[in-house]
Amino acid sequence: MSADREPAHSTNTIERLSHYSTMKTSGQKVYKCVKIIICGFLITILLLFTIASIRTLSLDVNAGLQLAEWEDTKSLSLVIDQHQREELLNNLKEAIRIPTVSFSPTEIDTDALLDFSKLLRKAFPTVFSSDLVHHEVVANYSHLFWVPGRQADLAPYILLAHMDVVPASESDGWDAPPFSAKEIDGFIYGRGTIDNKQAVMGILQALEYLLIKGYAPRRGFYIGLGHDEEVSGLNGAMNIVRVLKQRGVKLSFVLDEGLAILDEVINGLQGPAALIGISEKGQATVKLTVSTVPGHSSMPHRESSIGILASAVKRLEDNPMPRLFGHGPERGTFEHLAHKFGLPMKFIMTNLWLFAPILGRIMERRPDTNAFVRTTTAVTMFNGGVKVNIIPSLAEAYVNLRIHSAQSLREVLDLIHSTIGDERVKIELQEGFDPLPISSYDETSFGFQIIKKTVLALFPSVTVAPGICIGNTDSRHFKELTDDIYRFAPTWFKPGDSKRFHGINERISKKNYEELVLFYFDLIQNCDIQNLPAPHSTNHDL
Repeated sequence: MSADREPAHSTNTIERLSHYSTMKTSGQKVYKCVKIIICGFLITILLLFTIASIRTLSLDVNAGLQLAEWEDTKSLSLVIDQHQREELLNNLKEAIRIPTVSFSPTEIDTDALLDFSKLLRKAFPTVFSSDLVHHEVVANYSHLFWVPGRQADLAPYILLAHMDVVPASESDGWDAPPFSAKEIDGFIYGRGTIDNKQAVMGILQALEYLLIKGYAPRRGFYIGLGHDEEVSGLNGAMNIVRVLKQRGVKLSFVLDEGLAILDEVINGLQGPAALIGISEKGQATVKLTVSTVPGHSSMPHRESSIGILASAVKRLEDNPMPRLFGHGPERGTFEHLAHKFGLPMKFIMTNLWLFAPILGRIMERRPDTNAFVRTTTAVTMFNGGVKVNIIPSLAEAYVNLRIHSAQSLREVLDLIHSTIGDERVKIELQEGFDPLPISSYDETSFGFQIIKKTVLALFPSVTVAPGICIGNTDSRHFKELTDDIYRFAPTWFKPGDSKRFHGINERISKKNYEELVLFYFDLIQNCDIQNLPAPHSTNHDL
């Protein structure tokens, strides 16, 4: 061994020290990186929290849509006396007693519709005899009224309602016969009291009173009364649209049924809210079919047509459409209502850009709020089998979907195909359409602001916000005539009242029906304004 050669243990010590130094340096670098990441994360959280807090604190200043002083166009007022009260309530009751039921597009009670037309002429003689009002019957049973304005350059608008109702039977458990218009504790019970004869009669009653007082509008307007809305309006509303298109009519806005005034319905909201529908969900009906070889029940195959179809349906129910809360008009609804909530909901709702996923998870737990979160999937019909000892060759089911504004019909159909994932299941679109365009609702939106002004003048304690209709109305057929379609009637809904819609014990209070008449009486006059006032920066929420 060479005398000048280092001992092995000395070399190993140096290597260990070098390795330790390297590890220490690397550890320090990792520690610094982790520290930087944590600090960056905390700074990001702090920044987001600060931005969210500023938005919440500044909300009361910017809440709602503010406008300056309005031009005074409402020259006539209406104080309903006892005689008028009895008259207008009797008119509504007579309307409810006529069973204008639409069972299907080919099953409509046309005799009842003709009786209803006779009632309109009797109840509103001034409307039908006035030289100012042009009336015509469309598609045999629907009605179109035109009231020309004194200033022809102002774009007209149209008020819509429908005369037909869904079926109802006393055996379903009604407290009063569904076509009796019976009074119970200040309410009138009957099919059509909230869908939609209260609007039909309320609009014409308001016009009757205006004409009696000598009113002549500055801005012309139409009134359209459809006869088959409950079965998609393919004859009534669509033919009214056809008539208007032939005459080259372009509308400033459309106001139809849809949303209402919700009182104590939204948990945590301070005071009632009037939601004006600015869009509607789309819709699709999809048929699922499975065909197999039939056989005797004593020698069953491993899978039957019913079993295969049941599995497909179960996959659709177990895998709902994606959560889309915050990507559609519902975002505007919550942001407009946020200032009427206490903390922490106020903080969350003012900052849906940050909290929409969390709020969406909460809302999807209940069927009534889940409808705002996603495209809903409902299996409504399931048919299969003809005899207990025969394995059926055919099984079919129908699925009804209400499409969220952030999705298209095509996207929904693609998701159904991928979710079912079984070539043995035939998937057919029966009918469907995309969600409706979103109407404007800012301070420059004429229709929205007119409706809002009318609501707040009549109900000062109400908060007005844009909303989304989860059902469909006749108004969807008018999208080629205007960019702005609104869906609202000032019908008050308390907790549980939404179940009366197409359900049992549909009713309206006598007081609320008077309010509807007053609403349309004022709305028609408010539309005579030529232009909206300039936006105002003060804290007056008009």
